Amino acid sequence: MSYVEIASLVGAILLGIIFVLTICLALGLPLGELSMGGKYKIIPPKMRMAVWVMAVIQIMALLIILQTSGIVPLLFSLKITRVICFVFAGYLSLNSIMNFFSHSKKEKLVMTPLAVIAAICFWIVAFAAA
Repeated sequence: MSYVEIASLVGAILLGIIFVLTICLALGLPLGELSMGGKYKIIPPKMRMAVWVMAVIQIMALLIILQTSGIVPLLFSLKITRVICFVFAGYLSLNSIMNFFSHSKKEKLVMTPLAVIAAICFWIVAFAAA
């Protein structure tokens, strides 16, 4: 197994963990301190649609990293998939910074490392995919 495939699998696993947490938030579980700066212990019902959208984006990101590394067949050309992988790498990098400066201690301790490692995996796959 190549380092690109390993990075892809690690990134996909981390996104899977983040996805499960996001679904829990969308369902109203009291995990709000891990998201959105910890402003809400339970995400208000009016905001849960945005959380569901985040979950869909996370699944798309998971598929993109696996497609870019060649683990899952491509839906788009490799060129387009790599560009999307770069976009998600940038998004996760920005998200890492936002998590680091969160008012929520739990978000800093849990979500920052997940986002940082996932971002690194996306950068590796995006740059190294053949």
